[in-house]
Amino acid sequence: MTGIITTGEKRLILVSGRAYPELAAAVGEELTTGVLPTTAYDFANGEIYVRFNESVRGCDAFVIQSHTEPINKWVMEQLIMIDALKRASAKRITVVAPFYPYGRQDKKHLGREPISARLMSDLFKAAGADRLMSVDLHASQAQGFFDGPVDHLWAMPVLVDYVRTRVDLSNVAVVSPDAGRIRVAEKWSQKLGGAPLAFIHKTRDTTRPNVSVANRVVGDVEGRECVLVDDLIDTGGTIAEAVKVLLASGAKNVIVAATHGVLSDPATQRLSECGAREVVVTNTLPIVPAKRFDKLTILSIAPLLARAIREVFDDGSVTSLFDGVA
Repeated sequence: MTGIITTGEKRLILVSGRAYPELAAAVGEELTTGVLPTTAYDFANGEIYVRFNESVRGCDAFVIQSHTEPINKWVMEQLIMIDALKRASAKRITVVAPFYPYGRQDKKHLGREPISARLMSDLFKAAGADRLMSVDLHASQAQGFFDGPVDHLWAMPVLVDYVRTRVDLSNVAVVSPDAGRIRVAEKWSQKLGGAPLAFIHKTRDTTRPNVSVANRVVGDVEGRECVLVDDLIDTGGTIAEAVKVLLASGAKNVIVAATHGVLSDPATQRLSECGAREVVVTNTLPIVPAKRFDKLTILSIAPLLARAIREVFDDGSVTSLFDGVA
């Protein structure tokens, strides 16, 4: 497999940065293309060199990169890959960023702050990207930052299908970690047969990153199996405290379900000790062995990405993949 599909006059190529080649390989396997051979390395001063080892002229190119640590390096590498594709006469270039970089910086909380999520979109466009694809943006309105088509994919079908097998649907409640995510929790409720909703009332200090305080549960969770849903888990403080509040409020047990497992320290310790029965995430980001723990379950996002890429290549409907969820 060389990373190229040919359909009539159209050619699909999948290229990958070095941040998470295992995910790209899994997507390539689902597409039956593989990943286009690429030469990439760092110069002594940290500059990045990229060259594609086969022609990309006239191709429909999909550039996949997972923006894990060190995030700035992998952003820059993806920008360089886009530029290389543009200068090599690729017909259309789609950025595939399963975890959108700087996605949480989507608005100004205080004066003299940047809107870094918008800057990322501008950089992708300036480099030569025609289209953008990402999974569970932290703020849906960030789709409007990119000047071109944006495919906003939902990991909910992947997560719901698994969680449905792990709970008693007649005794489950869906919980949002804060009031701002209640709309997502409502969609989960619909998928779990109309399960009752609850949310955690919390306060956050906007001057201190990754710091929030879970205060109380709004809604009835006593005796119920709770599914605590969020888009990402970073340091795990919010989720760990929410689990403790739910258990203190009489919840029978708690399963945590989130799309992106950022898992910055000390997330692993917090999640393994908070009392959750299970923590379920997808592999939009690599999770190294040191960050894994017994109660962690990792689901593959590769089939979803591959189906979305195929729909875009075939000029089909990406929305149809989500049965009305998106």
